[in-house]
Amino acid sequence: MLEGDSVVVVIIDNLLGRPDLLGLIWRSSTLNAFMIATTLPRRQFLSQLSLSLLGGLTAFTPRLGADTRHPRWDPNRPFPRIGRTLSVQPVFMFRLPTRREAASWKSWGGIQTEAAVAEESDRITAALRHLAATADFPIEFLPVTRVDSPDAATRLASTPADVTLLYPCTGSGDLLRACLAIRPDTVLFVRRKSGPIYYWFQALSVRYLDTAAAGIAEPTAPAHVDDVVVDDDTELEWRLRSLFAVKNLRNTRIVALGGAWGKYAPDAPRLAEERYGFKIIDVPYDTFEPRLRRARADRQRLAAAEAAAADFLALPDTALETDRRFVTRALLLHQLFQELLQENDATVFTIQSCMGTIIPMSETTACLTLALINDEGPMAFCESDFVIIPAGILLRYIAARPVFLHNSTFPHQGTVTCAHCTCPRRMDGRTYAPARVLTHYESEYGAAPKIEMPIGQEVTFINPEYSTTRWLGFTGQIESNPDYEICRSQQDVRIDGHWRQLVSEVRDSHWVMAYGSHLNEIGYALRKLGMQWVNLSSTAG
Repeated sequence: MLEGDSVVVVIIDNLLGRPDLLGLIWRSSTLNAFMIATTLPRRQFLSQLSLSLLGGLTAFTPRLGADTRHPRWDPNRPFPRIGRTLSVQPVFMFRLPTRREAASWKSWGGIQTEAAVAEESDRITAALRHLAATADFPIEFLPVTRVDSPDAATRLASTPADVTLLYPCTGSGDLLRACLAIRPDTVLFVRRKSGPIYYWFQALSVRYLDTAAAGIAEPTAPAHVDDVVVDDDTELEWRLRSLFAVKNLRNTRIVALGGAWGKYAPDAPRLAEERYGFKIIDVPYDTFEPRLRRARADRQRLAAAEAAAADFLALPDTALETDRRFVTRALLLHQLFQELLQENDATVFTIQSCMGTIIPMSETTACLTLALINDEGPMAFCESDFVIIPAGILLRYIAARPVFLHNSTFPHQGTVTCAHCTCPRRMDGRTYAPARVLTHYESEYGAAPKIEMPIGQEVTFINPEYSTTRWLGFTGQIESNPDYEICRSQQDVRIDGHWRQLVSEVRDSHWVMAYGSHLNEIGYALRKLGMQWVNLSSTAG
């Protein structure tokens, strides 16, 4: 075993060959984090890193042999893309004309020859290749298939894909209907000026497309006017993102520690299983408690939890204002909750009686634990409320970022206050926001983060109407991070749009929030789910 300066030299030599590991180096479990950028000159890097490692070598060395059997919280792990890949079948629909003298022999459209068909197929392929490379959700495009007859369209129904992406250039109404019938979900892309103009840019109409409002009536046609995109790849991307979210909402496996319920809606868990195909895995406390006792007696687990707590507290702009032991115990809970997710092949964790049963059992609160899981990519929700959990899952997949489940308050003067004790720090999916680590508010016990969101940050909200199929939403901007005598993470938000209408929707309920504007995607997804969507903001397109 090497000691002293020799260890520093070995570590430096190894790290210089691993630029992926140079982004963040921790010096000690008791000292502040030493942040170092990979762009530092070699001499400056060696000087700064050597000083850091020499100063905290005793604390750093045990980390090299830390127990790796259990899921370890790692702040340097990139925020992942999660979810099952959306598979898309692109279809180029066309019919080539035959010239006739002294007669109208062709329709509108800039593609009238075999060469033009081949060129357009290549253009579509290149655009979709770029979209797949830049999307922040998993998506796969199958090879472009050219269809010029209803029979050819019908044969495509056996191709395994989630979505048909139809490029209807030319052809009859019967051919269009056959293409729309290939599978239940179809997005149509027509050209006006992004390439050769399509005939169906002119001819698409309510003869072929449904117009009903979301959740109001049964579809009268296989596709809807909202399924049509003209020229704009951004419009195409968000529709596909929405369909990806719908696919991954369905059949979600959810670990429910202590069981499931619904706030003011006892039927919420059952309806969530029926509507979305959820598999709710009930983990009783009487089976979890012995597991927790064993973990608390495991020295290796405790050492790993302490090291992870040190990593968390060493993040920049982190202020500890509670007992450090509460943080360590929260990281021990993190190990166990993540193991339950892995053992049950689940992507969502929730906990009932998080303000009761778990506190004396774990000698901390679950607030920080749930926030950390959300920062890692999976989803974790307090209170096991299946009124809001479906909305949280859908928004997580749409936003490709963590979501914040919080309590609602009474809107007034165009603002609303949001608050809860489980807010993630990495709400943008990249950086850790400044945070004070306090006690959980109601118990004045344990560890809960108070997150500072950027002033002016745009956010999107979903507010379900109990367990009905009616959801509403709006966007807003963060105005402040106050310090009222309420749950720890709290924001005053300026409401975009019809804030007075929101007053008539107050339910003392849970909402979910995500950074960015996602109202179009949510509304599109809810149409696919047969639900009603009420958009209170005037800024949505």
